[in-house]
Amino acid sequence: MQKTSFRQALLLGAGLAIFSPASFAADAPVGYKDTPMIPGQPWHVHDPDRPRPRIVTPGETFSQNAPAPSDAQVLFDGKDLSQWRSDKGQAAEWKVEHGYLEVVAKKGNIVTKDEFGDFQLHFEFATPEKVQGHSQGRGNSGVFIQGVYEVQVLDSYDNPTYADGQAGAIYGQYPPLVNPIKKPGTWQSYDIIFEAPQFDQAGKLTKKAAVTALLNGVVVQHKKEYMGPTQHKETTSYDKVKFTRGPIALQDHGNPMRFRNIWIRPLGEYDKP
Repeated sequence: MQKTSFRQALLLGAGLAIFSPASFAADAPVGYKDTPMIPGQPWHVHDPDRPRPRIVTPGETFSQNAPAPSDAQVLFDGKDLSQWRSDKGQAAEWKVEHGYLEVVAKKGNIVTKDEFGDFQLHFEFATPEKVQGHSQGRGNSGVFIQGVYEVQVLDSYDNPTYADGQAGAIYGQYPPLVNPIKKPGTWQSYDIIFEAPQFDQAGKLTKKAAVTALLNGVVVQHKKEYMGPTQHKETTSYDKVKFTRGPIALQDHGNPMRFRNIWIRPLGEYDKP
């Protein structure tokens, strides 16, 4: 879940500087009624009354340990963080051991050194086996596409929270279609296809950003368009966002989340080998 200023998020998307480390109170609420209404929807941002997605038990495995395709860029091979930097432009300081990387609280988000447009992204994550906190204070992180478009990473296993903040959500905009999360401490997989927004020469939006996401092999978003950069307790637009490429960021939300086997590949275009 996102805990940063809109200005900071825009700077991150532009490749400049970034989210501060965030934490969430142990008594975190399960929703808000004092937030704006989401345009075109009958719900407030993070509305506690919004229906939570039904639970689906995923298959035992799907793409865990999937080898990277030949045209993919490996962002984390289990050995080092050479493809990443901190959100302050310095060396990334998350822990690397036993083939995974782990969030180190208060060390900030980590951000890819490279920027991307349309892509296929694969990564695996594990929420802490020892459950602490609840709602957004439990097993929380996020993948920020181009620095501003979040797909939520959260321990949503038997963990009531607002629907648009569950694992698989387009944070603050759309809940996941279903909740296929596994038990805490279990390795889980994300496969994300992202289409970048497009703008004309005058900076007018011609195509919204869109995402298709599979969580543990189950579709949780299907070609869903972002209303704009994802935000906490606020609505959004593309008014201040005009870039079509940006980095991938993983969030330090204060929980010792683990990640492994991260790779990305460009989508390419039809009839353009």
